[in-house]
Amino acid sequence: MLLQGIPEQIAVAALAFVIAKIPLKWNKVVLIGIILAFCAYVVRLLPIPFGIHLILLIVLLFIALLWLGKGDFSLSLIACLLSFLALVIFEYVCLSLLMPVFGLTPESLSTDLVKRIVIGEFHVFLLFITAFLLNKFYKKDVE
Repeated sequence: MLLQGIPEQIAVAALAFVIAKIPLKWNKVVLIGIILAFCAYVVRLLPIPFGIHLILLIVLLFIALLWLGKGDFSLSLIACLLSFLALVIFEYVCLSLLMPVFGLTPESLSTDLVKRIVIGEFHVFLLFITAFLLNKFYKKDVE
């Protein structure tokens, strides 16, 4: 959770803030990311179908954008959905490309925590880069 879940959810929250055109206030983004990661961790421990945590995270991020970020309703909803879509796409692409490069199998990733964290950081990095570039683009567009 500490090395993968929290950075991943901070990156998702940052991307959502940028897409929703809410100013990036890192104290809020980090707080939201930590809360999302904790909620995901707790929900995954429950005996419910895998994937339910994603729906919960989308709802929680949407509420956070509205209340903490003072975002627009429809733009916040779109930002949440696009941020998690980006997460899924980046994670799929990174795993698809990096597993063969490093000679990893899904089984080896599920049993080796260090490899899973290292491989997982690539998509987190892409989320942060996307948020940074979009933020830069939006700022340039306003000027």
